[in-house]
Amino acid sequence: MPPTVVSLLPSATEIVAALGVDPAATSHECDYPPSVADTPTVVESRIDADADSETIDEQVHEAETDGGVYAIDRETLAAVDPDIVISQGICEVCAVDTVQVEAAIADLGLDCRLVTTDPHSVDDILGDIERIGAALGKDRRANRLAAALESRMDRVADRTAGRSRRPTVAVLDWLSPPMVAGHWVPELVERAGGEYGLADPGDASMPREWATIREYDPDVLVAAPCGFDLEQTADNRTDLTERPGWNDLRAVRNGRVYAMDGHHLTNRPGIRVLETLETLAALCAPTERDSPAPWMARPLAADG
Repeated sequence: MPPTVVSLLPSATEIVAALGVDPAATSHECDYPPSVADTPTVVESRIDADADSETIDEQVHEAETDGGVYAIDRETLAAVDPDIVISQGICEVCAVDTVQVEAAIADLGLDCRLVTTDPHSVDDILGDIERIGAALGKDRRANRLAAALESRMDRVADRTAGRSRRPTVAVLDWLSPPMVAGHWVPELVERAGGEYGLADPGDASMPREWATIREYDPDVLVAAPCGFDLEQTADNRTDLTERPGWNDLRAVRNGRVYAMDGHHLTNRPGIRVLETLETLAALCAPTERDSPAPWMARPLAADG
């Protein structure tokens, strides 16, 4: 009989489902695969996710000083009575933090195993797949899945390695204030055939002064705010397009500014890291025949 699993972040929910286990409960943000849509949620957000990026940033800072961004539904968690709870330690804004989860488990007296993910690289993401698989008793299936993803990502990197020119790339995972995506994103950009000059692989995602981004002046600029889909990113485009010097950026002049689904791709370190890589590869070389068509990405124009 499979263990009763509670997954508190979207990437883990996707991994659990890919390993053939239906989570008994998830977080409010877990929306893929579609089979989890009706799964009970045990995490509630104190942030209005439909607000503009500046307002969300203000709400996050306020919540951090007043009990945290997320609340755990302890009644539902106790009712589920999980064998395994999967949490994360990488960002207390992206998903409920492990410290909160540990406190809830202890206070409720639950007899369960806590598995914590903390990925900062592609290898970490693949390792999390294997670790979660081991916890679920799905070792062989997890190892095969991780190996298949690694092989397919290697094929993308092999294809892009021969490009004569590698464009400079900036990926923003927040718009106001602008934040440059770190962790696994610099590595993905390099595998995709680009150069990533504003962060090194494994660096944390950090706010950057707009002047620094203007000075970097990337060939390709990707807006992929954490938690935003393409429509919400387009709705918030003026956070970028009305900044001083926007029209002077090389990426703007050459029509190489893109919105990318940060909610489902860039900020979800799980099995769809492959789609993230393939999309970035397409954006780095949109005219090459062997580049896949961009998935969950489109040009970001000042007029929408």
